[in-house]
Amino acid sequence: METSRPTKLQFAVQMTGENCGDGVRAALEGQPGVQSVSVDVGKQEVLLESALSTADVLALIESTGRKAVLKGIGGGGGSEPDLGAAVAVMSGPAGGRGVVRGAVRFVQLSTGRCLVDGTIDGLEPGTHGLHVHALGDLTRDCLSCGGHYDPFGRQHGGPGDPERHVGDLGNIVAGPDGRATFRLEDSQIKVWDVIGRSLVVDAGEDDLGRGGHPLSKQTGNSGAGLACGIIARSAGLFQNPKQVCACDGRTLWER
Repeated sequence: METSRPTKLQFAVQMTGENCGDGVRAALEGQPGVQSVSVDVGKQEVLLESALSTADVLALIESTGRKAVLKGIGGGGGSEPDLGAAVAVMSGPAGGRGVVRGAVRFVQLSTGRCLVDGTIDGLEPGTHGLHVHALGDLTRDCLSCGGHYDPFGRQHGGPGDPERHVGDLGNIVAGPDGRATFRLEDSQIKVWDVIGRSLVVDAGEDDLGRGGHPLSKQTGNSGAGLACGIIARSAGLFQNPKQVCACDGRTLWER
């Protein structure tokens, strides 16, 4: 896994006039990691290129008092088209801050670049393993998700290791408030291969196969799954009709 490069983000934003648009533009322009901001008040839409996580950009927009919702995410500069997008809505019974909830998005930016962008709340502060599992079965919560997605029969490892499960995404870190926000790229995950499988965040830290524990080369010894979600196909840029109602800020869907 490597540090993510800029990608395009499309938001529906509650804006009632040009003053609102100017405020949103001012909140975004000049921020480190934010590029090429476009605000269309008539369409209630903001399009920008950014290396920040979607949660960080959403916080910047909503700091102006405007309600916003992510509509699409896709590639930044470059000639290769986006090759698919997916989302896993994560849930689990209890973590360090109550019920664990979150959303993680996958965008195939090229055949060798998959963006993984997410926010998960309710975790125990600290480090937690994150893995794609083989099965999209939540009948017994995370217990029925199967093992790590491993189509090549390899040992467990870290995301940058040549010897790893394809589903090995390493660790995410939750802050004192129990929130983990992350935006990473992976060279082995392919969106078309993981749709219908599951994403699991674990109770403990993944030792990346280097811990010397009997489970290190199998699971990273990161403990039981805390929260999981099925990876489902989702909209890319300009494919989502989601809107924000100007009256109360709730999300609407066009018919």
